[in-house]
Amino acid sequence: MSVPSYAVRVVEDPADREMCFVVRKEVFVAEQGVPEDLEYDAYDAVAVHVLAVREDGVPLGTGRLLYGPRAAEKVGGDLSLGSLGRLAVTQEARGLGVGVALVRAIEEAARARGLTAVDLHAQTHALGFYERLGYVAYGPEYLEAGIPHQGMRRAL
Repeated sequence: MSVPSYAVRVVEDPADREMCFVVRKEVFVAEQGVPEDLEYDAYDAVAVHVLAVREDGVPLGTGRLLYGPRAAEKVGGDLSLGSLGRLAVTQEARGLGVGVALVRAIEEAARARGLTAVDLHAQTHALGFYERLGYVAYGPEYLEAGIPHQGMRRAL
């Protein structure tokens, strides 16, 4: 089996943003049962979105970065921190390195904006994935959209 070729890019146009939402609907709403009214929020309009797309245009994964005042409420008021969120990879693309490429693209977007660290709310089943990328868990486990989560952070 050959690994499909894909590219990761920062979303610049509405069509790409819609592909991000298609991936999130497939992964979070359909697969994990997150209610749509919780999945999509006001942050989507101001976030930096990244998208992984197969060479034939099929979306494989997405994630977003919040920064500045819009992220501050998620990361304890610290304007030097970014918030990585909504990281989703389609079933067909899992295990191909798409998630790692998306996280690294979000980190690069954070660096480009002068941020010193990236914070995230990891589903607990994904802790090992983020730990391998240098993220460190902090604080107690909690429920978000009925799914166990853990706060994590990585200095850039």
